[in-house]
Order: sequence, then C-alpha cells, then structure tokens
Amino acid sequence: MALTWQEARITATVPETARVRRLTLAVGWSEPFRAGQHVDVRLTAPDGYQAQRSYSIASSPMRPEAIDLLIERLDDGEVSGFFSDVAEPGDAIELRGPIGGAFVWDPGMGGPLLLVGGGSGVVPLLAMLRHRAEAAPGVPALLLYSARTRADVIARAELMRRDAEEPGFRLRLVLTREPGGRRIDAQTIGEALAALGMPAHAFVCGSNPFVSTAADLLVEAGLPARTIRTERFGG
Repeated sequence: MALTWQEARITATVPETARVRRLTLAVGWSEPFRAGQHVDVRLTAPDGYQAQRSYSIASSPMRPEAIDLLIERLDDGEVSGFFSDVAEPGDAIELRGPIGGAFVWDPGMGGPLLLVGGGSGVVPLLAMLRHRAEAAPGVPALLLYSARTRADVIARAELMRRDAEEPGFRLRLVLTREPGGRRIDAQTIGEALAALGMPAHAFVCGSNPFVSTAADLLVEAGLPARTIRTERFGG
C-alpha cells in the first residue's frame, strides 16, 4: 500500500548536542510504528521548490501519536538547517511513514541484542533501546557507540543512566577525537561480545564506511551474516 503525505505538527524542539536537535511531531497514525523505522519529510518553498529527506524515528513505538526525530545540522544542509534554525513549535510539515521493514526490532524477536552506531546512526538504535526498556527489559542488550567527542554523544545522559540502572543493558563508548581516541576495531568488537555474549541480532547504523567496517568486523568475530542488519546514511 502506497504511503501518502500527511501533515504533522511540531510540538517541541530541544537541543540534544551542539549540532543535533530533537523535534517532537504529533502524527495521525492509528497503529504503532516499529523500532528502527524512518519517515520522509518534505519542505516546500513559496516558489514551489521542494526538498525531501529521510530521518529515523528515535522514540519508542509505545506512543504512536507522537514521534521524536533527532536531526543533525549538516554544513550547507537546506533541510537540516531549516529544522535547526527556523522550525519551532506549532509549525506544520509534510511527512509520510512509517517506512522500512528490514532494519527493525520487535520484543518478540528476543536477544541478546547488539547495537553498533556511528554518530547520528545511533538514532534508530535509540528507538530499539527505548522500546526494549518498556516492553522487554529482560532482553540483554549492548550499545557500542562511536562518536567524535563526549559532547557529540546523542542522548548521553539517558544512555549513561540506563547503563547504571538497567541490569540488562550495557553501554560502550568509543570516542574518536578525544585524547587517546580510537575507532571501532577488532578489539572493541571483541570486548563488546565478551560483555554481552553472542548476540541473536546485531544492528549496525552509520555512514557507509562505518557500517562496512563494523559489519566486516562482526563477521570476522564469528557472527553469522544472517544475524547482522545494516542501515547506511549518506557520506
């Protein structure tokens, strides 16, 4: 069934990091989306020019009447620039979704669950973690998250709180531009697997080079390729 464009209204905007803003949108969906899905948004200028982008949903499917998008401001990004600098509560935008059926996790799939995110690629993984905490807290999960600096870690306070308070969840941060920084490599993958155990499902999201490297490392570490699902952002 073809998805149609609908109007969604911004109800809140909150800075997450220096480059990322959280937008909460009221949507008219009658059924929950699935953790890992995304939406298309479309902006139309007064002269009729249109720009369209896809953004992953960050919030849990437990509240289908509203969704959170975490939008990173890109240099010269016409859509991300609008959401960072212009959009405010009360604005209406065009949206269609939810979209996607391969890169999704439902509580019935179980675990253990390994999530590997690079930069803003953590966004759909946050939806999975939030859904897990609400609907299946007994499923073991580990997030291996690569960011440039600690200040660039999206939802840092929440993730650290979950790491401290949720027995079944573990967080592993890899910071590439901090003193002594490193990237995700065979050692960090091995440490994550030693902490979690062999996962039933692994989800990897980030830029093309990040996803290719991380997926290869997971296979080299012994994960069957059929258990690894990937989502790639441009760049």
